[in-house]
Amino acid sequence: MANKAAKQLARANTATLNRAHITTLALHTLFILYRLLYRSGSWSKYAALSLPSLVVEIYLERLGRPKYSSPGGDGVLVSAGEDMEAKGVTEYMWDIVYVTWGVLGLVGVVGEWGWWVLAIVPIYAVYLAVGMYRGMSGLMPGMSSSPSAAAAAPDGPRSNRQKKAEKKGGQKARYN
Repeated sequence: MANKAAKQLARANTATLNRAHITTLALHTLFILYRLLYRSGSWSKYAALSLPSLVVEIYLERLGRPKYSSPGGDGVLVSAGEDMEAKGVTEYMWDIVYVTWGVLGLVGVVGEWGWWVLAIVPIYAVYLAVGMYRGMSGLMPGMSSSPSAAAAAPDGPRSNRQKKAEKKGGQKARYN
């Protein structure tokens, strides 16, 4: 069976994307019906704060949907699409979709204050960016990622064994 891994990835991507689209459709439909029937609220907030999640979901659709030589998925598999369970940016995009789903339910229960939970997404992005910057700062010349790097200079305290080895002409011990 040729391309077994690609076919498995295509099936997994199709199932993941179909499940996500059905869940999104159901949650947004329930939210809109609930808003129309029981609780009033800002439709502009709903549109503005749900739009990023919908855009991300469309992007994930284009990124991960398998492509076949004939429409309907009956032809030869041309491309399995990107892995929808990949780490990194894809994972963060799914987090945006999941957080939006949770916020829709929260807004239905607690009201308009629930939209503030969406502030978690940019705060988390800043947290990750700062962590990545700090991790990379140790690789840049002239920048130190830890204050202990300056304290561990070769002229620091040495043991008696190290002093004797240096007197005998051995190599100086370096600490990093």
